[in-house]
Amino acid sequence: MAGRGATGATTVLVATICAVLAIAPACADSVPLPTPAPLPKTGAAPPPPAAAAPAPDNGGPSHFFPFSFLDKGSSAQTTAFDAKQRALLDRVSLYLSSVQTMVGNFVQIGPDGGRTEGNFYIQKPGKVRFQYNPPTPIDIIADGSSVVVRDRNLATQDLYPLSQTPLRYLLADRIDLLRDTDVVSVSADDTFVTVVIQEKQLVVGTSRLMIMFDAKDLALKQWTVTDPQGLDTTVAVYNLDVTKKPDPNLFVINYQRNIGTVQ
Repeated sequence: MAGRGATGATTVLVATICAVLAIAPACADSVPLPTPAPLPKTGAAPPPPAAAAPAPDNGGPSHFFPFSFLDKGSSAQTTAFDAKQRALLDRVSLYLSSVQTMVGNFVQIGPDGGRTEGNFYIQKPGKVRFQYNPPTPIDIIADGSSVVVRDRNLATQDLYPLSQTPLRYLLADRIDLLRDTDVVSVSADDTFVTVVIQEKQLVVGTSRLMIMFDAKDLALKQWTVTDPQGLDTTVAVYNLDVTKKPDPNLFVINYQRNIGTVQ
């Protein structure tokens, strides 16, 4: 937001980050609870968030971005996969590349168990809108080059380069997971195909993005991010429609508004 420096904005977002769920009976698809966050190398449990700096709301949009906005990190492929795993990654890459539009609902569960819901709209390449239901007054909008986190109540927004957020993996026109990311694992069972991408940051540490797809048709189901502190956030999507074209006005960013920019 206006007046907040790049380091402060990054700290708030990275400290409380991003992706998945405990879906209630109202949702058509069942989604598993997030797996426990990995323990730090010390073997101690991740420390709880400081009481003096609580999240703005339980599971709210401050959890949405897992990676540092100041250090893009590296994505050199170092994990060896067998032929079956490579074929599975090729199928997932083909699915992600083939989907050009997507409309649906989402449920987000933050590290503290707080739950938020809303609608999302994707138009590739590079455009997305996550619109949170009240009382959460947040919209997250990407227009192809930038991402803003907009507070409807305060009429403020924070601006980030799209290329330095995990949204780039879902919004790329074409993607080859083996070539373009650092995939550390891929697995499949009767329910899900699961791909884990790792991103190392020189300043804040290592984050992981776990994306889960339906085992039958590879439809996107959910993604979970583990931040450098070992905290998980999950976003699950459902009621997906890949034939509907969203209104282009959903992805318009007003750059003249009160904006805090993080480069």
